[in-house]
Amino acid sequence: MRQALEAAAVAPDQGDVPVGAVVLDSEGQVLSCAGNRREADNDPTGHAEIVAIRQACTALGSWRLDGCTMVVTLEPCTMCAGAIVSARIAALVFGAFDPKAGAVASLWDVVRDPRLNHRPRVVSGILADQSERLLQDFFASRRGPGDWRAAEADR
Repeated sequence: MRQALEAAAVAPDQGDVPVGAVVLDSEGQVLSCAGNRREADNDPTGHAEIVAIRQACTALGSWRLDGCTMVVTLEPCTMCAGAIVSARIAALVFGAFDPKAGAVASLWDVVRDPRLNHRPRVVSGILADQSERLLQDFFASRRGPGDWRAAEADR
């Protein structure tokens, strides 16, 4: 999670919301590490999770990330949760919950939907305070003090 937090901390330098993701192989080796790149790349799919999944697939030479773990600072949205399922990621670890757009527990539970063909294990709340602090600082610098969750729809 600390490496994901480091990637998240760089995203605001490019105008992006501070979210970071890491994909580990079955041995715990880092395959990829990315921060949000939506603004930097003018790409609506440039969420940290999607970027990290693409990099990990390239590293492995396969779209299947069987046995891999994704670690992300913020609960994934529906797009990212769907990509995690599609990539067959074995486990998802995330920090802060996202009550505005979370698709793993907060609004929906896409990754554990029994109608889908794959369901990763989920661990939540890891270093959540640090993840939330990055988000609070980012949104406070742009919109003034307040609850980061109110502005999280911009993710």
